[in-house]
Amino acid sequence: MSKFFCDSNSELWYTRFDEFDATCIKMPYTVNGIEAFYDLGRETDNRKFFDEMRGGATVKTQALNQHDYMGYFEPVLKSGEDIIYVHFSRAMSGTFDSMEKAIAELKEKYPERKITTVDTKNISMGTGMVVYYALKKHAEGATDDEIVKFVESFREKIKVYFTVDDLVYLKRGGRLSAFKAAMGTIFNIKPIISTSAEGKLVNILNAKGRKKAIHTLVNYLESGKVDLNYPISIMNADTDADTALTIDMIREKYPQADIWQQLVGPVVGCHCGPDTIGMIFVSAE
Repeated sequence: MSKFFCDSNSELWYTRFDEFDATCIKMPYTVNGIEAFYDLGRETDNRKFFDEMRGGATVKTQALNQHDYMGYFEPVLKSGEDIIYVHFSRAMSGTFDSMEKAIAELKEKYPERKITTVDTKNISMGTGMVVYYALKKHAEGATDDEIVKFVESFREKIKVYFTVDDLVYLKRGGRLSAFKAAMGTIFNIKPIISTSAEGKLVNILNAKGRKKAIHTLVNYLESGKVDLNYPISIMNADTDADTALTIDMIREKYPQADIWQQLVGPVVGCHCGPDTIGMIFVSAE
């Protein structure tokens, strides 16, 4: 039996993660130069983090190094277990270069052991939804190959849409030019962002105003043919009123829906900023 790994960029809330026997790789970030590691909300005060951002704190994300990955993986291999790691999108971070170096070294050291990795091609609960159902498969006794096949199929059904409130954070992260950020702010443009098949963030639409942007998010449930056998996840960066509004809109259309709601974590929050709101669901197609 393999040991299941995910990472905290999945943002699967710790109470759901704790339903399973698995290890979460904690991803790093800094606030005013002080390093921390996200723990799926177990002890991190996500609201405080966003308050610090609003107050002008300098926040950054970092990549794990080869030694970090060795520290997670080697004890498991040494104990005689294999590893299956379901992770966030490779296209969004250079951290996987360090991971590959660690795996190459560990394979030489433990040639009899197997390390399997599979890319969800997503982030936040776009990854978390895949991780949650992959964990269920793992708990039921699925092999690593079966989990890989499941992830590669299930990830195609995951739909992610989110909108940010302040364009400055997309500009700082290099995902929006200074000119577009300035024009968007002047004209109250709220971008609708999704993930591509390659696992990259893409601006798919621009809405005029915050409420229109939220309406647009909810409308994707119908156009995306939501599968109500799975939960609809609402992620928010400390914006309770808009979260309540979004849930009310969903309830009007789909009163039977199972809705998960939770806070965005600091690593993802560094790039999207306070008051971001997102919706993740599984498509029937």
